[in-house]
Amino acid sequence: MQNTTSINQVKTQVGVNAFILNVYSWMSIGLALTGLVAYLVASSESMLQIIFGNKIIFFGLIIAELGFVFYLSTRIQKIKFTTATALFLIYAALNGAVLASVFLLYTRTSIVSTFFICAATFGACSVYGMITKRDLTSVGNFMFMGLIGIIIASLVNIFVKSSGIAMIINYTGVLVFIGLTAYDTQKIKHMALTQPADLDGGTFRKGAILGALSLYLDFINMFLFLLRILGNKD
Repeated sequence: MQNTTSINQVKTQVGVNAFILNVYSWMSIGLALTGLVAYLVASSESMLQIIFGNKIIFFGLIIAELGFVFYLSTRIQKIKFTTATALFLIYAALNGAVLASVFLLYTRTSIVSTFFICAATFGACSVYGMITKRDLTSVGNFMFMGLIGIIIASLVNIFVKSSGIAMIINYTGVLVFIGLTAYDTQKIKHMALTQPADLDGGTFRKGAILGALSLYLDFINMFLFLLRILGNKD
């Protein structure tokens, strides 16, 4: 009986480790694709003109991104793993095209240095979320409300155009996504414990894509807020 229990515990741990590895692998692939597309678009005058010279195309891309995130988040259990993977990668590529503006606004040095600062911060928050025994649900709810506040303040500041408000939004944004990173990591850990043991199963793999999307969004947003604080204008 004890041997059976030990074997089951080992299988569970193997499944958890495999799930978490899948999540971070897909997140890394998404980030790499976003960075590559952003760099390629920023290096092409014609692509820059197509995307940023036409408001219909630019806002169309943003609307498409929101659509991809919403569809993946709400329908992932009803679509195939290959479809979920394709949607995630297409979203990452579209996001890269939109984020090409970063290379036009900031120096390459500040982009690279901010990326490593963001990676270190993200890593620390993710490790905390993984090892803490504290339930971070209340933290996640509070940070989500903070995110709504940031969105409202950002919309208001489009008309007010206050540099002071913009700076407050940026610092608050960093804190919000620090909290969300820890919360989402803990949520992914709990997801890993409830995933089927079948490592090749569709539910297991789609769950990893969904987890990767959450952490991807946390990383990208934290990076952008940090860049607005630390970045040097080109």
